[in-house]
Amino acid sequence: MSEAKMVDRLANSEANSKRIQVVEGCFGAAGQPLVIPGRVLIGEGVLTKLCRKKPKARQFFLFNDILVYGNIVIQKKKYNKQHIIPLESVTINTVADEGDLRNGWLIKTPTKSFAVYAATATEKSEWMSHISKCVGDLLEKSGKAPTGEHAAVWIPDSEATLCMRCQKIKFTPLSRRHHCRKCGYVVCGPCSDKKFLLPSQSSKPVRVCEFCYLQLASAGGGTGLDPRSDSYSRSGSKYNNVSDDEDEEDSSD
Repeated sequence: MSEAKMVDRLANSEANSKRIQVVEGCFGAAGQPLVIPGRVLIGEGVLTKLCRKKPKARQFFLFNDILVYGNIVIQKKKYNKQHIIPLESVTINTVADEGDLRNGWLIKTPTKSFAVYAATATEKSEWMSHISKCVGDLLEKSGKAPTGEHAAVWIPDSEATLCMRCQKIKFTPLSRRHHCRKCGYVVCGPCSDKKFLLPSQSSKPVRVCEFCYLQLASAGGGTGLDPRSDSYSRSGSKYNNVSDDEDEEDSSD
């Protein structure tokens, strides 16, 4: 039996529905409902996600239309901070092994992109194969073209002791790291004091570095906010009330 026919057969099976109900229950009331007609749970497992501060174990669930992941509270029993990624918007690329980080690949979407790592090369191959198959099937059914634009993968904090733009300011507890939402570079405050509207990532303007701001502004796409202008002081003030820790931690998890 082909994989496509197997998925179609499972879609209406009671066993599949029960499996998805179990996953839904593990996320509790804070999670989104996962049981819908036609949805099939393809596989699940623990992957190491490269987060802003350090690599962290996350539980992933691959369905035939979405990829779901969350923090592990109690293995196989309780998860929180549920994230749901529509597979139609996903592109994956392999990542070369480097030090302790092995068997990895990039999961790229217009909203956010990040690297994950499997325990073995075989596990990596299986994950990538199944994700690619699901994405391909969805695009074939919908007739849509693959997503062309993807959010930048954030450079981990540990890889930058200096601002990656000016190459001058050294990061300290007082001179904090920030991430440009367009290029993913780790930059200092003065090099990232502007915000720009990137509709695929957020409904409000987000932090970008000076280099990307100038490129975006000259291209004429979106709306830029300059903190030195009166318009920024009025319309952008609410963004300044949100600490960058809250903003960036939410975006990078």
